[in-house]
Amino acid sequence: MKTYTLNFSQKLPISLVQAWDFFSSPLNLAKITPPGMNFIITSDYTAQTKMYEGMIITYKVSPLFGIKMDWMTEITAVKEHQYFIDEQRFGPFKFWHHEHHFEEIEGGVLMTDKLMYGIPFGPIGVLANAIIVGKQTREIFEFREQAVNNLFGKYELPVLA
Repeated sequence: MKTYTLNFSQKLPISLVQAWDFFSSPLNLAKITPPGMNFIITSDYTAQTKMYEGMIITYKVSPLFGIKMDWMTEITAVKEHQYFIDEQRFGPFKFWHHEHHFEEIEGGVLMTDKLMYGIPFGPIGVLANAIIVGKQTREIFEFREQAVNNLFGKYELPVLA
């Protein structure tokens, strides 16, 4: 199986506590996912629910041509205010490992995503990644960057007096 690695970083003009509070709530993922994905969290969580190791999150998602798919991830590691990791248990990928890192910086937080994934179907999966999946995955993270900017504002380095 061929695996693919994507890295994304974004600076946020909020505190580490605020960033962690938002991103560690499973329900907030729907707020930063493109509407065309028809992303629905089907787990029975509330807005106050925070991620913990072993947490299972289920979704309905339409990644291609409006076809609804079930997706299940497990939160496999959490270090509060530093990182959490989600891994697919079943869904559209053969392999999915997504690390979310948070680091306090001057004037805000640096958020870094490290994503490794694999697609089923051997050579057909490689072709699908080249034509559709890789591009769509990058577009999802580009959408997320804009959605996060809309929620929290755009990071600007503080001016020293």
